[in-house]
Amino acid sequence: YLPEIPRGGNDVVIIKDLAKSWQNYDGSEKPIFKGLSASVHRQDRIAVVGVNGAGKSTFLKVLCGQTPPTAGEAVIGPSISIGYFSQYSFETLNPDYNVLEELRHRLPGENDGTLRNILGAFLFRGDEVLKKVSVLSGGEKTRVILAAMFAQPHNCLVLDEPTNHLDIKSREILLEALKRYEGTLLFVSHDRFFLREITRRVFEVDHGKISVYEGDYLYYLDKKKETM
Repeated sequence: YLPEIPRGGNDVVIIKDLAKSWQNYDGSEKPIFKGLSASVHRQDRIAVVGVNGAGKSTFLKVLCGQTPPTAGEAVIGPSISIGYFSQYSFETLNPDYNVLEELRHRLPGENDGTLRNILGAFLFRGDEVLKKVSVLSGGEKTRVILAAMFAQPHNCLVLDEPTNHLDIKSREILLEALKRYEGTLLFVSHDRFFLREITRRVFEVDHGKISVYEGDYLYYLDKKKETM
């Protein structure tokens, strides 16, 4: 069910002196990070890590154009198409649709047979595709959004905590899909197994800067131990 994805350029995102502040209620600035510089290359599999509140989700939002940077830039390469999953993706679902209608709305070119196959791959079988979006659990909503995302020819996926609401079987399906996915991947996850299985590079967002580790998740953990 994974479509052919168009090959984009080798430079997927170039990040230069990126900064983001939010405005507090009293008008003062709350800096999240500043001076972030790094490059994302074609077919990278990057785990974005850091303590809670370090700005991981905000960093991904800026990369995906969901919020403008306060300074610097994140330049998306030519012919790069980004699929973005965030903790707020649920809000994009139409509660009045059933699961099949939601997918039909997101993939207007596909016939119902294809849509049912895509949904079947994400564990919606038989009459489950007729369930109303409004009664779906968090895990089911996540599966609908991921099914639509994987069925589109995005050559870069940015996933913010995609496993949060998923049960073990759903996590396995997502993991298999990501292993077979041939595009570029940036993701935030607290799932250690997930991190170990997929990561090839690590971006650590910490104290307003970004540290790049040119290795997998275990390499990152080893390097961190050395600095303790």
